[in-house]
Amino acid sequence: MSEGAGSRSAFRRWRADRPFWGGLLLALGGAEILLTMKASMKVVLHVGMQGLAGYLLPALMVLLGLLILFNPAQRLFYSITGVLVALGTWPTSNLGGFFVGLVLGVVGSSLAFGWLPDQAPRVRRRQRGRKERAAAAAAQQAGEPA
Repeated sequence: MSEGAGSRSAFRRWRADRPFWGGLLLALGGAEILLTMKASMKVVLHVGMQGLAGYLLPALMVLLGLLILFNPAQRLFYSITGVLVALGTWPTSNLGGFFVGLVLGVVGSSLAFGWLPDQAPRVRRRQRGRKERAAAAAAQQAGEPA
């Protein structure tokens, strides 16, 4: 087995133990909002002391996304806070990064909130079909109707 395949399976095991997609989407939403704050557009909205909230809330989104990835035991608190912060970017950060960052943050937080750590891994459709065909073939060899 090659080194790349071993590291890929190690990453898959690590990813399976945490709400990976939720944390990633929340962090990407915060990064997208931070990038739109730096946009050289005339349609930029700054609220507060020199737009401090406009930079603080998306940075907090990125931090919460990383915390969900690296500390999944506290995912409920982080995801609820992430939804509130993402919704708070609507008035403070260019309408939530022109709506894209806001949607990424809310969807990512919702995925992290709904993640179940004790759930058995899903069986892929291909593997499920193989098992069903093998069971049908075994039943047919035994003389039982399928």
